[in-house]
Amino acid sequence: MNTDYITINTQSSIKISLDKIIYFDPFKIDDNISDADIIFITHEHYDHFDKASIDKIKNDNTVVVAPKSMKKVINSIEFKDYIYLDPNEEINIDGINIKTIPAYNIEKNFHPRENNWLGYIMNYNNITYYIAGDTDKTKESETVKCDIAFIPIGGYYTMDVNEATELAKIINPKVLIPIHYGSIVGDKEYGQQLKDNLSDTNIEVIEKL
Repeated sequence: MNTDYITINTQSSIKISLDKIIYFDPFKIDDNISDADIIFITHEHYDHFDKASIDKIKNDNTVVVAPKSMKKVINSIEFKDYIYLDPNEEINIDGINIKTIPAYNIEKNFHPRENNWLGYIMNYNNITYYIAGDTDKTKESETVKCDIAFIPIGGYYTMDVNEATELAKIINPKVLIPIHYGSIVGDKEYGQQLKDNLSDTNIEVIEKL
């Protein structure tokens, strides 16, 4: 499956460039390009909600989607439009269908379930994308059906390579793009480890970090 239109800037900063320009958790964006149609934020940690990067990609028509629990934080930046969601909601933005899914830790305290932070399931041009956010392997994540999955593998704050392997084998995406490793936490080699772990499956692991 072609993924040339997908860029991972660093950490969990995803850019999908088709007829719409869509960002998830923009982070460490260097250039002032003002090209974002939609910006999705999973939660308020600095490597996922980076105000400087948002300022570089937003324009007067940019729509921002974020957890309801972030409303006060987001209100410190002026956008034309706001959409605040809780887990397990569904909306449509310009023909793009979005479902939210809880993103949380099970035994760690970095991403408490009660914060209602988000992962996103997006259907766009007949492809379903799962952007997991900062999460462990949860009962909710195991129900996802998607074509392309963006799953954190760095460990410590999120699931590690082994947990990501287990989740991938359960949800069986066509393509898995690992994120959240190789910079703040998680060795660069983790991407290859995940690829090796899934070599006996039909899942294509594509490293973009």
